Amino acid sequence: MRTISLAVVWLCLGLSLDALCLHGRRTETADGEGTEGSVRGEKLLKRVRRGWMWNQFFLQEEYTGSDYQYIGKLQSDQDHGNGLVKYILSGEGAGTIFVIDENNGDLHATRRLDREVKGFYILRATVANKRTGLKLEPETEFTVKLHDINDNEPHFSKELYTGSVPERSDIGTSVIQVTATDADDSMYGSSARLVYSISQGHPYFSVDPTTGVIRTALGPGDMDREQREHYQVVIEAKDMAGQRGGLTGTTAVNITLTDVNDNPPRFTQSIYQFRVPESAKSGTSVGRIVATDRDIGENAEMFFTIVSGDGMDMFDISTDKDTQDGVISVSKSLQPLDFEKKPSYTVEIQVQNTQVDPRFMSAGSKDMATVRIGVEDVDEPPLFYKASYLMEVKEDAAVGVAMGSVSAMDPDGARSMVKYSIDRRTDMDRLFNVHPGNGSVFLLRTLDREESAWHNISVTATEFNNPRQSSHVPVYIRLLDINDNAPTFATIYETFVCERTKAGQRIQTVSAVDADEPSTGHKFFFSLAPEGTHRSNFTVRDNGDNTAGILTRRASYSRLHQSVHLVPVVITDGDYPMQSSTGTLTVRVCTCDREGNMELCNTEALSSSPGLSTGALIAILLCAIILLMIVVLFTALKRQRKQEPLIISKEDVRDNVVSYNDEGGGEEDTQAFDIGALRHPDAAAALEESAKQRRDIIPTDTLLYPPHRRPAPATSGLIMPPVSMASRDNGDVCEFINQRVLENDCNPTAPPYDSLATYAYEGAGSVAESLSSLGSASSEGEQDYHYLSDWGPRFRKLADLYGADDSDFS
Repeated sequence: MRTISLAVVWLCLGLSLDALCLHGRRTETADGEGTEGSVRGEKLLKRVRRGWMWNQFFLQEEYTGSDYQYIGKLQSDQDHGNGLVKYILSGEGAGTIFVIDENNGDLHATRRLDREVKGFYILRATVANKRTGLKLEPETEFTVKLHDINDNEPHFSKELYTGSVPERSDIGTSVIQVTATDADDSMYGSSARLVYSISQGHPYFSVDPTTGVIRTALGPGDMDREQREHYQVVIEAKDMAGQRGGLTGTTAVNITLTDVNDNPPRFTQSIYQFRVPESAKSGTSVGRIVATDRDIGENAEMFFTIVSGDGMDMFDISTDKDTQDGVISVSKSLQPLDFEKKPSYTVEIQVQNTQVDPRFMSAGSKDMATVRIGVEDVDEPPLFYKASYLMEVKEDAAVGVAMGSVSAMDPDGARSMVKYSIDRRTDMDRLFNVHPGNGSVFLLRTLDREESAWHNISVTATEFNNPRQSSHVPVYIRLLDINDNAPTFATIYETFVCERTKAGQRIQTVSAVDADEPSTGHKFFFSLAPEGTHRSNFTVRDNGDNTAGILTRRASYSRLHQSVHLVPVVITDGDYPMQSSTGTLTVRVCTCDREGNMELCNTEALSSSPGLSTGALIAILLCAIILLMIVVLFTALKRQRKQEPLIISKEDVRDNVVSYNDEGGGEEDTQAFDIGALRHPDAAAALEESAKQRRDIIPTDTLLYPPHRRPAPATSGLIMPPVSMASRDNGDVCEFINQRVLENDCNPTAPPYDSLATYAYEGAGSVAESLSSLGSASSEGEQDYHYLSDWGPRFRKLADLYGADDSDFS
């Protein structure tokens, strides 16, 4: 037999037995039967090897007493009550949450515990000898479980729910489900058993007390979105199965009725009136009609149709997608609006939804309205009776011949007079004109169908009273063909004939073309020209199909006797009046082999034979001429570059100033211009004629001019005495200048335009007079520079240079 001793303290607050604590022992036998002991300390029938053992204790949560909460007692058979045994506790919360009396084994909780935070604690206990500290028994593990009390109210998963249901739904239609939870123990009592109820939202909605599903509570006639769209329902969840004393939690549910197409569109007016000018083009908006629909979204979309009336063909109606208005516009009709023909129109317009719900479709799902449209009279341009005109005229028609006429009228009631004119932008060559009064179109110049078979012009009709009112009409003029062109060869025919041939052999087939286009087609006739009939060596055979064959009349031809034969062929057409022309066929006589292949022809034949054609020879000759001209031009330019240009500037050559930028060479320069000629006119007049000519032009003739005064002959090597400025005669200088002008006027080598010749000379007035050698007649003599030492210290260096003897530098 095995015996287990268990000491348990049951704390059953909230039950019918308040604070009832039961102590007991249970003895189990090997066969599973047992008996209950009624009081503690009752003797057991038989002891077992282990004297005591425990498994779990129960403790009520949320204890509110001031003392420690008693849990139970731990007791060991090793405790004989002599105070030598000590109880030891370890595990979760030992010493803090849970304490044990080490002397008697009483177990207490030191603080208030919450099952929702932690539902149980695992502890270990043992007994030891106080004196020796030795454990008297091994550690045994036990559990302290917290008993749940209803201390938590239900909580919904959302603070606010949002749901929707179509309007006019049947009773009991599900809307949304709400869910609440309770933190209390659902396995113990009814603390977590919830019941749902509706506290706000009657009588429109109800809630299932068990599942929390919200449903509609009224029928289709009472749930109308157009009357009320939004509802707020408050749902309550209560624990303890809804019994009295249970805790509650609430949440709000916003429910929206969604729209269904249960309302047809309705016109805001039964009659609409609009006005439109008669000049309105197709697509022009006339007006808008408005219809309303209490539904929203796609259930409020509508379309309009014209169902009857005399304006069904004149007007269209469409729906503005943004505003859902009906837009009436002018139709693309063949007949435009015309106030004079019909001043007003009436149409019946129907409106209905684009998407119809069969559940709510009835005879009243459509609406009708009457629209009256008045046409306003405007000043219109002239109107032609035809959209275009086609006229025909023969190409040989004389100037002034009328080809046809156009006609237009003012469509307004005033019936203003109309004048006609041709838009010259369509008749740049001024070939046609139109009578301004009756609209007849006639010729201004003769025409040729072969140049242009069609002419397209535009005629303008303008009101007399209002020239701004005008209209245009196209006029197509077709030229009729007459037989005014003779047929000609289709190409230039050249062929050859062998020296030895046979009579009647065909050497060439010819055809013809004609610029005319007869209605029955071309018909050409070929024959030999009369002037060549009696002496021709060839004959022409008409094939009857607008071609002809050239045949030989002899069996042999001599290339040396006559190398080229010209065969005149008369080509006649078959139209009236008959036209004909004469074409010439060139036949060259050549030497042929036995098969009739050409071997040798004369020079002219060779030039036209394959190889170098006449065009190629002409091109080669032109290239040679161009190259020759380039060489000649290059040679001429090269020669011209060798001559010094008189004038460098490439601008206008009528009036120019010729500048000679020649720098003097000093005293050693004997070729420079001698300005002493201005100071000594008499000596200058004695210079040779060659010294007077320009150096840049080679004279081709001697200067011819009448000298005013014969100059005295100059003596070579003679040094002229200096002449002071005070003693110079101003008349001599004037005469010298006039002489120089006359010299340039009579010089045949001078340029053919006015030029400026500058004659400058150095003025007098210096104390030392001029230092230049230009003042002497010759610079070859010895000069005395000792007077430089008298000029002062500033000229001492110059005096040392020029006053020293040549021996000083040797």
